[in-house]
Amino acid sequence: MKIAVLTGGGDCPGLNAVIRAVTLSLLPEHEVFGVERGFWGLVQRRLRPLDAAAVRDLLDEGGTLLGTHNRADPFHWEGRDASGEVLHCLAEQGVEALVVIGGDGSLTIAERFARLGVKIVGVPKTIDNDIEGNERSFGFDSAVAVVADALVRLKTTARSHGRVMVVETMGRDAGWIALEGGLAGGADAILIPERPFDLEQLASSLRERVARQGHALVCVAEGATLAGGTQSWQQLAGGVTRLGGVGALLAHELGQRLGETEVRATLLGHLQRGGAPTAFDRVLSTRFGVAAARCVREGVFGVTVALQGDRCVRVPLSTVAGRNRRVPAGHELLDCAADLGVLGLSVRTSP
Repeated sequence: MKIAVLTGGGDCPGLNAVIRAVTLSLLPEHEVFGVERGFWGLVQRRLRPLDAAAVRDLLDEGGTLLGTHNRADPFHWEGRDASGEVLHCLAEQGVEALVVIGGDGSLTIAERFARLGVKIVGVPKTIDNDIEGNERSFGFDSAVAVVADALVRLKTTARSHGRVMVVETMGRDAGWIALEGGLAGGADAILIPERPFDLEQLASSLRERVARQGHALVCVAEGATLAGGTQSWQQLAGGVTRLGGVGALLAHELGQRLGETEVRATLLGHLQRGGAPTAFDRVLSTRFGVAAARCVREGVFGVTVALQGDRCVRVPLSTVAGRNRRVPAGHELLDCAADLGVLGLSVRTSP
């Protein structure tokens, strides 16, 4: 068979490791081609052959050898439907199966093409860890490590100056990064989209923390919201709808309430996406790539591989498309953060 591989959506650590594992697992029995810049490359007919030499040293490299694109939906392409062009490209190039490495957006597009008859295997990719049916996404562990390291580093300057330091993480709809990163980095308050928080209660808790230990750390997901309404911080601050900047806005509001205590914000942004994957993510990426290749060899399509109970399983694309895995109420990590007195509305004085 002639197999094509693409990486869609945002970049994240581990993409190259998946490309490597898929390619090495399928060669030499099958031909493997890489699609440049995700679905954009299928519309533009940008494919290139992949061999062992091209991928062998990719295991620990960040980014993606093939490039990616997070605004290239063929079904909504510059005001028209270009899905027919993708189908023509696949037929013209003789591609018999497509491995799509991507997040919820890319897998939703993949599911639509699967319904059009394309033989597709998905591989879940997102640092947000928010893909339905998958307990752990590669790239997530690497992002959490960045957040935890940032919090540990900022604690020293917070302690030196007697400040409150606010660290903003990614997490539009799901707070997994802020939750695990905040716990790993010793945050005094963790704010996530699933748990709207009370600003006055937060300020009161931080005031007590500063009085007791001389400083405080806040870890906030970009999609965190205030309790008592659906408005985001961006809307509250003047109608801005694009996420990113909640940390600076929160720092301003807390600064108004904490008197002489300085409050500073750090936006980690794309630092969470860049760099080499952790050892955990290298192994998980490799497992996913091998599992996807096995699906191709066995003729199992219309599925995405996923991690459930520390086993790679196959989940129908139809159960993943258009869905989002958020931190559920009653999750053990929520209870852990609440018992420590560092979670949203559950912020309370520690012993």
